[in-house]
Amino acid sequence: MTDADNIINGEELQFVVTFDSNGKPLNGGLNYKLHLPPGIPARNFWSVIVYDSQTRLILQTDQKWPSVYSNCKKLVINQDGSVDICFGPLPPGGKDYNWIKTIPGKRWNTILRLYGPSEDWFNKSWSPCEIEEIQ
Repeated sequence: MTDADNIINGEELQFVVTFDSNGKPLNGGLNYKLHLPPGIPARNFWSVIVYDSQTRLILQTDQKWPSVYSNCKKLVINQDGSVDICFGPLPPGGKDYNWIKTIPGKRWNTILRLYGPSEDWFNKSWSPCEIEEIQ
């Protein structure tokens, strides 16, 4: 169960997630994975960014920009066209470009933005998986 909202603003759709797949608030000291199945329904591009749950501002870390986005030339895309995004205080081995740093002791939420969302989003033939805690 996730707490997710769709916000549509012109050609941008925002999908907000504040809880993991077990219904627990996202915790900056834990590691998580978000799986985006193949065929992400964004005609222009997509992005995932992390926000501080308390301030509602972009989470401030030493990472230059706390996001993963489709225009990144170093984004690791799985063989089937899906994308795995990791969240946690330390980067997972080999997937640094698919990782967003979190801060122990801080709650956070994430927003998946689809720029130019396609019909697959609206007819529900595509949806992101829930964020799962990983070891």
